[in-house]
Amino acid sequence: MQSWVTGIMEQLGYLGVFLMMALENIFPPIPSEIVLPFGGFLTTYTELTVIGIIVAATLGSVIGAMILYGIGLLMDVERLEKIVDRWGHILRVSKEDIHKADAWFDRYGYWTVLFCRMIPLIRSLISIPAGMSNMKFIVFLTFTTIGTLIWNIILISVGVSLGENWEGILGFMDMYSTVVYVLAGIGIVLFTVWYVRKRRKTQ
Repeated sequence: MQSWVTGIMEQLGYLGVFLMMALENIFPPIPSEIVLPFGGFLTTYTELTVIGIIVAATLGSVIGAMILYGIGLLMDVERLEKIVDRWGHILRVSKEDIHKADAWFDRYGYWTVLFCRMIPLIRSLISIPAGMSNMKFIVFLTFTTIGTLIWNIILISVGVSLGENWEGILGFMDMYSTVVYVLAGIGIVLFTVWYVRKRRKTQ
């Protein structure tokens, strides 16, 4: 996949960067950890500029995020309630759980969107719950763009700095991803334990 991605970027330039970043959001197996550093590397031996790569990558990424946000809107709370009515007794999920989760995302979702835009894989998927919670589009767009821009600038700059050795960032990104996923997993476990205890006390 790496050779396919880099080949399209070399042939199409800014358009290739735009397309790869849009696809990266919709189809996470295309990693931005390849697209962005290689985009930075391209500026070292072609007429492409760093600013141009950043703009193309950010536009592609934001448009991809908007598509997933739209999918989230179609999977709104009311549809989830219908699923819970049918399968909630098996999934052990109640309508109250959905409403609490939705309220939590309404309150803290914008910060979640901002920071998750800088976490591999999750950076794409976070757009779906944002749509499901009916987060105000302008708020979603603002925080998505800010988080995306920070992520893009960092990885593109690394690609420029490393030049022909741009692939050296891939090992570091694998380690970064692993650490983040482990911490996220621990956080989910701790939250689940806390939530279960709280429900038992309430009952």
